[in-house]
Amino acid sequence: MKILLDTDVIIECLKGNKEIIAILEGLYEEGCIISFAPISRAEVYAGLRKGEEKETNELLQTIESLPIDDKIGQVAGTYLAKFRKSHSLEIADALIAATAMVNKAHLYTLNQKHYPMEDVKKYQKSYGGETK
Repeated sequence: MKILLDTDVIIECLKGNKEIIAILEGLYEEGCIISFAPISRAEVYAGLRKGEEKETNELLQTIESLPIDDKIGQVAGTYLAKFRKSHSLEIADALIAATAMVNKAHLYTLNQKHYPMEDVKKYQKSYGGETK
């Protein structure tokens, strides 16, 4: 199974959240491929404080970066058209969701409300693993 990390999960890892780190280590040990979208790197770097660059680079180098291509742009645009008004969907979340959907990855997010798309499979450990 491929897991795409939402930006909030990456940030929790960087903060040293032991529960999230343990979940990701468990997924890795199960043979899951852990990945992220480049937009998440941009979001993480936008909030970096001085001295956090090395740790951030080291973490992101251990995770597969999935490219954002034309197909992902098209899917993200479709999501924005459908959910921008009803769910206040923003471009970053639309691109992350589209990256997950196109790559058949399960999205691991701590904020399910940001992702109302029914065709995006989500992973949530606290509910026993895979959901929609």
